[in-house]
Amino acid sequence: MRYVFLLNPAAGRQDSTKELEAAARAALARAGVPAGQWSIRRTAYKGHARELARAAAAAGGEITLFAAGGDGTFNEVLTGAKGCPGAAVGCIPAGSGNDFLRTFGTKADFLDLDAQLAGRPVTIDLMDTTLGLSAAVCAAGLDAQVANGAAAFRHNPLFHGEAAYLLSALRQICGPLGRRFRFEADGQVLEEDVLLCAVCNTRDYGGGFRAAPNARPDDGWLDLVAVRRAGRLKILSLLGCYKQGRHFDGDAIAPGLDRWFIHRRVRQVKITFPDGRGPVIATADGECAPVEKLSVRVLPGAARVVLPAGVRGQWAEAAASAAK
Repeated sequence: MRYVFLLNPAAGRQDSTKELEAAARAALARAGVPAGQWSIRRTAYKGHARELARAAAAAGGEITLFAAGGDGTFNEVLTGAKGCPGAAVGCIPAGSGNDFLRTFGTKADFLDLDAQLAGRPVTIDLMDTTLGLSAAVCAAGLDAQVANGAAAFRHNPLFHGEAAYLLSALRQICGPLGRRFRFEADGQVLEEDVLLCAVCNTRDYGGGFRAAPNARPDDGWLDLVAVRRAGRLKILSLLGCYKQGRHFDGDAIAPGLDRWFIHRRVRQVKITFPDGRGPVIATADGECAPVEKLSVRVLPGAARVVLPAGVRGQWAEAAASAAK
């Protein structure tokens, strides 16, 4: 087994790669991993983690690639490793969002590098989207505008992490709200005026908004969740529900909230914007871009992800319970 740590110095509020490298070296020594079986690399530009991951995984054999950064860094490493059967990817949270890991455990769980090295891979689904591969959530509308706007706050020492997303949300609410969306999901068509929509492989995105509390990234399904257009005062309460996952009651939208929330379990969806007002901001794993249309489909079992020891056991138990 080889181990490669890919550290992103641009992730988070400040460069933490020096501390991460020291922690990785210490954990590798405690685990008794020989010097020739591991390496540590820093990324130098956007897309570099993908290139480094692809080159390391293409060498063959069993390899674990640890992505130390945010969801974007993790996405790059997953993309680089795709198609290499011996490669698995681990997530070390050093970014502002780190939403992917929330489905499995806490940030502290994934910062435990001893547990990471003792972890084992599980197989998960990915999403093939207009914006590229996605492990967590692909969204469009107000939520994507919020993610796009949060970048302006991420390096502010007073407003970072979830605070950056909340500040961006308040700013976006003051602008134009709602678009006409047309959803073509598994052969069914739905057209609505909506504020936002999210196609979810995992539960959380946007700094902790729990769009799909029941989403599982290993079941071959995606959760399509949309919020219908509402007035500004109503939006605040709807976003509160949306952030905490209270718009669901069990597997369905909570009673009384189906006026505002839409939910479908799908394998693929195509989203267009028939109002003719131009592109919409979309996001996949925190990376944002304007799109004229958005397509998403599930890729069952497309990736291997390392879960820290302890977290993996809890996930296995949850999977067994869900299968009953």
